[in-house]
Amino acid sequence: MSTDTTPDLTIIPIETPTLGDRSYLVHDGEVAFVIDPQRDIDRVLDLLEEQDVRLTHVFETHIHNDYVTGGLALSRRTGAVYLVNGADHVSFDRTPISGDEVIEVGARMRVTALATPGHTFTHLSYALADALTGEDVAVFTGGSLLYGATGRPDLLGEEFTDELVRAQHASAHRLAETLPDDAEVFPTHGFGSFCSATQSDATSSTIGQEKRSNPALTQDEETYVRVLLAGLSDYPAYYAKMAPANSAGPSEPDLSEPAQADPVELRRRIEAGEWVVDLRNRTYFAAGHVPGSLNFGLDGGFATYLGWLIAWGTPVTLLGETPEDVATAQRELVRIGIDRPAAAATGGPADWVAGTGVELGTFKTATFADLAQVRHHRQVTVLDVRRADEHAGAHIEGALNIPLHELPTRLGDVPAGEVWVHCAAGYRASIAASFLAAAGLPLVAIDDSFDNARAVGLQLVDPDPTTAA
Repeated sequence: MSTDTTPDLTIIPIETPTLGDRSYLVHDGEVAFVIDPQRDIDRVLDLLEEQDVRLTHVFETHIHNDYVTGGLALSRRTGAVYLVNGADHVSFDRTPISGDEVIEVGARMRVTALATPGHTFTHLSYALADALTGEDVAVFTGGSLLYGATGRPDLLGEEFTDELVRAQHASAHRLAETLPDDAEVFPTHGFGSFCSATQSDATSSTIGQEKRSNPALTQDEETYVRVLLAGLSDYPAYYAKMAPANSAGPSEPDLSEPAQADPVELRRRIEAGEWVVDLRNRTYFAAGHVPGSLNFGLDGGFATYLGWLIAWGTPVTLLGETPEDVATAQRELVRIGIDRPAAAATGGPADWVAGTGVELGTFKTATFADLAQVRHHRQVTVLDVRRADEHAGAHIEGALNIPLHELPTRLGDVPAGEVWVHCAAGYRASIAASFLAAAGLPLVAIDDSFDNARAVGLQLVDPDPTTAA
């Protein structure tokens, strides 16, 4: 967590890297406001105590599609005013706000709402001015103007995408024309979130920098629309659940320890079709795991991929080496609206099958070099579980592409025989391997970077054969 300080004004990002988002706490040394808080509001409460400031306002830029907000719960806990666009249809009491409305926060901070539709129809950005100088020092852009990108315009449905993408272009220009070049830009999305239309490695920016580099500000409308829409890829299925949850008014999450499950209960839950999720690193999972369990390691996009693949409402039991691992997973899950694990168990795989007579499951791991050698000697199925756009960019000749998020419902499409499964770096391949193993399919999981595939002699298919993989 870094801190950006203007004279007497402090802006503290609250990062959620696993979802690719940031919230912000802003204060003048006495009072504070928060932008787009995540569901686990204890992080904000701890920060308020650490900074010794009083929260007076909570602002939402939009009704989020990639996480459950903590705004209402934070407002109720602290007594802060909760500001949500008055045009949003919500089922809770809030203070409505609209474009061009100005909110004074303490004696130093003046917040102006700016209508910036595009990510959603009712999206607002918030310009922060120093009330003593009248200068705009920052803008909180939510899912509008991001670092080198914009928020994606297709999350409300295909029928609205064309209108929203054009609105997004106009909104970016409004921000650029309204604010000074040295105003700092603080987006909510754009740090790996699928809410971003494209990704950037930037961690900070200003309006002036975005004018020089952001496609929304350097391309004409038709070019921007064409390029952005052509580059959009799939996004997590759980996004469809987030806006309804946020409109209903999410409660403060229960992060208390879940009930402990013994090996017999774990077996019963697996056999009942529930999800028993192993949180360990993929190397350890391959070496030994509870048969039928699924590997969503905490070292990758745990909540994103679990939320993407699970049938909503399926009970989830968590297997972690320590109580801290289980607690971390719980926190990740409440952010996407999976409120309580059905149960949990800690220790290791031997503990989780003890006394049941069930042997641990294992599968082999390999590199792309190993695959190249094997293909000289025998026929194997190469299963590419990257997204369709990644596969189209470059893929191993003859590989079968079933994107990871489609695999649970398409296991029947995997041919009989030995399957070598890969993704871009290994994390998604291990998730896929756990599904294949649970289905009883013989497999090898490739734990390697796809960048190495061409160098080891595998024949790749791509639009430009001179391009490295």
